[in-house]
Amino acid sequence: MFEKLKISLIKAPIIKKGEYNYFVHPITDGIPLVEPSVLEEVADGISKFGNMDVDKIVCVESMGIHIATALSIKTGIPFVVVRKRAYGLDGEVPVHQITGYSHGELYINGLQKGDRVILVDDVVSTGGTMIAVLNALKKIGVEVVDVMAVVEKGTGKEIVKRETGFTVKSLVLVNVVNGRVEIVGSASE
Repeated sequence: MFEKLKISLIKAPIIKKGEYNYFVHPITDGIPLVEPSVLEEVADGISKFGNMDVDKIVCVESMGIHIATALSIKTGIPFVVVRKRAYGLDGEVPVHQITGYSHGELYINGLQKGDRVILVDDVVSTGGTMIAVLNALKKIGVEVVDVMAVVEKGTGKEIVKRETGFTVKSLVLVNVVNGRVEIVGSASE
């Protein structure tokens, strides 16, 4: 399972951002080209391994948007985008995030206390973005039913669990070794 995703990850180029090994991939970066068959495989995988008994899908701008769009079309569940800019709408919740290679503000709109959601993101690596968003969702009073990442790299999954109590499920587990992506496992194994 996830053969197209795995092959595309193995072919992904690696760039360094300081000491961080960053892989450049269509699902995680939107470049070089997002193949519909890989995106469909991702949406199928999340809908199969994630708990989709939710009111809303929550994703983080920007690389969660295409994942949430495909998942929304597949399931008929609407989605909310955690944005990188403020709109000043009533109920907007600011979130400060720190990742392995950046930091900044995010903003949540369109969620209310009691909403049942699944959080989907492209990668869990350092856990910084997920931790910030999950803590904000708790403050809002949203019920996070499940948390899914397409790709798991590094120890972010364990950090998210320790910091928030939430378990992150992933479709594919990777490591970067000698400047290349290696597939370590997947949800189907």
